[in-house]
Amino acid sequence: METQQEKYQRATAHVQKVKKFYSRLINSLIFIAIVAVINYFVNEFRNPWVLWVIGFSLLGIIIDAIKLFGLNFFLGKGWEQRKIEEHLKKEEQESQSNTLFKK
Repeated sequence: METQQEKYQRATAHVQKVKKFYSRLINSLIFIAIVAVINYFVNEFRNPWVLWVIGFSLLGIIIDAIKLFGLNFFLGKGWEQRKIEEHLKKEEQESQSNTLFKK
């Protein structure tokens, strides 16, 4: 069983991670804006190499968001526990229906 102190520490750590993510997001947007201005003044977007910077920056942000907010697409953290609970619930329902038919 988790104590209140452990829950608080885990919540604090999560908030720090979210804060770091938003800080990185803002820094990336500022960096992209600066690179876009440089790209404009160098060749007026005739060669839009800034799109590579935007693409890789957004890829990094998306990966961080998936790690942080836990978008588990397939077999995530709670998948195994959910499946065990579903199986136990199914067995319980089957055993209840079997006992009704036996009476």
